Amino acid sequence: MLLAGHVIAICPMASKIITARTSRNDTYHQGYPQSADKRTASVGFDAASQYVSTTGVHAFVPPGSGDFRGPCPGLNAMANHGYIPHNGIATINEYVQGTYEVFGMSKDLALFLGVFGVLMDGDIPSLSFSIGKGGNSILGLLPQNGLTGSHNNYEGDVSPTRGDFFEYGNNHDVQMSQFVQLYNLQSNVSDPSQVNYDIDLLTSFRLSRFQQSIDKNPYFVNGPITGLLVQPAAYQFIFRFMANKSEEYSEGRLSRDVLKSFFSITGTEYDFVYTPGQERIPDNWYKRAIGDEYGLLSAILELTTIALAHPEFLSVGGNTGQVNTFAGADFANLTGGVFSASTLLEGNNLGCFVLQAAVMVLPTGVAGILEGVLDELAEVVNPLLQAWDCPKLTQMDIDRYTRRCGPKNGTAGLEALAAETSTRKEKVQDHEAEYSNTMQGLNPLLSYSRLQDMNEFWTTGTNAIGDEYGLYSAIPELTTIALAHPEFLFIGGR
Repeated sequence: MLLAGHVIAICPMASKIITARTSRNDTYHQGYPQSADKRTASVGFDAASQYVSTTGVHAFVPPGSGDFRGPCPGLNAMANHGYIPHNGIATINEYVQGTYEVFGMSKDLALFLGVFGVLMDGDIPSLSFSIGKGGNSILGLLPQNGLTGSHNNYEGDVSPTRGDFFEYGNNHDVQMSQFVQLYNLQSNVSDPSQVNYDIDLLTSFRLSRFQQSIDKNPYFVNGPITGLLVQPAAYQFIFRFMANKSEEYSEGRLSRDVLKSFFSITGTEYDFVYTPGQERIPDNWYKRAIGDEYGLLSAILELTTIALAHPEFLSVGGNTGQVNTFAGADFANLTGGVFSASTLLEGNNLGCFVLQAAVMVLPTGVAGILEGVLDELAEVVNPLLQAWDCPKLTQMDIDRYTRRCGPKNGTAGLEALAAETSTRKEKVQDHEAEYSNTMQGLNPLLSYSRLQDMNEFWTTGTNAIGDEYGLYSAIPELTTIALAHPEFLFIGGR
């Protein structure tokens, strides 16, 4: 992909993801049959296969020094119970396996989210990302954003329980006022066995939170990815993954105690205590039924259904430096006329847009280790785009959006998204040819982006352009010095 003037355009690697492939389409349909939405069908319950262990190797262990926890309660709980590494840094495969074992998330959805996390905010050589702060690459080469540092490119405003970054200065801890607001939505239910924080209830809460962000966050952003895809997922996932399944409630029931456990809340409703990073999988807890995994198709169909009832959620835009100054972007201008506000909710257009837009912002112009991952992602995305006969999105004009909303200092809003996207893409793409020969002699996990990062780090503000001091300069020079002083080559010590 290329980013010129903040117009995101498709490159050959991204085209691979949104170009039809008959063989991959057949393979996908064998693994993920496109039947009617499974949530409308009868779902059985099998205690043995749906039980999620919280004992033995999966007993709760709170995070310690050097462990990372962040804005996603489900991932925090998985790390605390050893379903992903306890330090909070996991690979794409570990996320895919862990989310299936704990929640019954389908591989296609987990892969989509995992690839997005790695490419936008993770460590590309190791295909990993941190669920919390960055600066913790597995290979230790350069700092990464992590989910906590991913504001407005992965993590966004209007979270159910986490605060807007520019309202609280903190986007990873539970804001007790928001949790209490959610918790109290079932305060009128006197029988605890009838409490259920379901999709309808969570959608009403999202409406309230959306307005709260407009009212209280001067730099609120409802981005094309963070607002239209990630934001609804945050609400849908609470019920679809955290609701406890049983014979009586095969689709799940989310009780007060289960809600508190997943959000690291203890105490009574009049004396709540939040302990950051100590989210727990409840004891005697059961995930989604085998064969009823919640996947990419289910998530998109559900967010579309919700958007049909509440089209205000599709208002891409944001506040312009003061509260209650929401300015919307023209969708036709944003997408080069491919989609508009009037057509976005026609047919499968919303799904077509969010899938293609998410792919377009990925810095995918890199060869080597990412090839297989992107092939897998293509197997997930292509069949849906084909089945829906999607209009082809070829560019998004981010500039038209950034001129209207978000801070103007380049540290947040869509300006930050554009800058972050541009930087990561350039680091991945620039000088690939220059480094291609060098790569053959280095650890194959070292990507071109890392070499470019190191080149940029050492040359910024020092040598003249075109006179950068690099590997080709350093090795001949150290060889020349060693020829004059061979004692430097003695390996040993006292």
